[in-house]
Amino acid sequence: MTHKNQKKVSYAVLVGPAVLIYAALIIFPILACFLLSFTQWTGFGIPEFVGLQNYLTMFKDSIFLHGLRNNFLVVLISIFGQIPIGFILAYILYREMVKGKAFFTAMIFFPITISEVVVALLWQQVFSPSGLYIALMRVLKNDPRYVLRIFESKTYAIVPILFVILWMYTGIYLIIFLANLQKINPAIIEAAIIDGASEGQILLRVILPSMVNIVFTTIIFAITGSLAGFSLIFAMTGGGPAHYTEVIAIYMYLNTFRYYKYGYGSSVSMVIVFLGVGLISLLQIIFRKLEDKYE
Repeated sequence: MTHKNQKKVSYAVLVGPAVLIYAALIIFPILACFLLSFTQWTGFGIPEFVGLQNYLTMFKDSIFLHGLRNNFLVVLISIFGQIPIGFILAYILYREMVKGKAFFTAMIFFPITISEVVVALLWQQVFSPSGLYIALMRVLKNDPRYVLRIFESKTYAIVPILFVILWMYTGIYLIIFLANLQKINPAIIEAAIIDGASEGQILLRVILPSMVNIVFTTIIFAITGSLAGFSLIFAMTGGGPAHYTEVIAIYMYLNTFRYYKYGYGSSVSMVIVFLGVGLISLLQIIFRKLEDKYE
């Protein structure tokens, strides 16, 4: 056996088990889910092939469409809320614009160390009729009869949840950005300062170009996490009232495990997969153009 063939065999031996595990845990379940999405099945008996009926029914269902809208709002608040805020806070701490770097880092990151269910129950109490938010608003508005009605609105019921999501997950991006900012050679920034660069110029012309790949990675995290998000919202509202705060992961769960529509639930799962792949593919195209611009 030649040296080249020995290397190929070595690579196969090393990579093979990981590929098999990945196929068993990711590829095969997705393929099985895809095939099941074209059937009607209650979990018992033989699945009945129904073609595209599940998908057609899904996109005619107003509850699903509202859940899809809520999901896109979660994606937007993650990409345009968590990531920019996380980066700005990381930059402020990195440039030591405030004292107590370790303290602020720990406080901002702290929410993510708490269980999603605990966070959900905590904020559920805050927004409850006898909770802190209502009590505070009654004092500020000088109205002892003040009642929070945002959950009665189909359009705005998701807003408190978006706030909780922003509060809980921003710390992840703070840590990611701060860790990568600290890898930048300080001599480069010092040289820019000596050349008369302002803080804004340092940020736009030195820091951001070196962070393009990191931003790309964080957006992928935001998209996948937002589309698969379930525990926090389910524990906080269960998708209610009247499905107003429901996202498609909850919609999938209810149809699959409460109503025993395994074929229909599989079709909803595939929509989540297609959305994730589509958004990430679009993101890759955008960032390739950005990389070409900065090269």
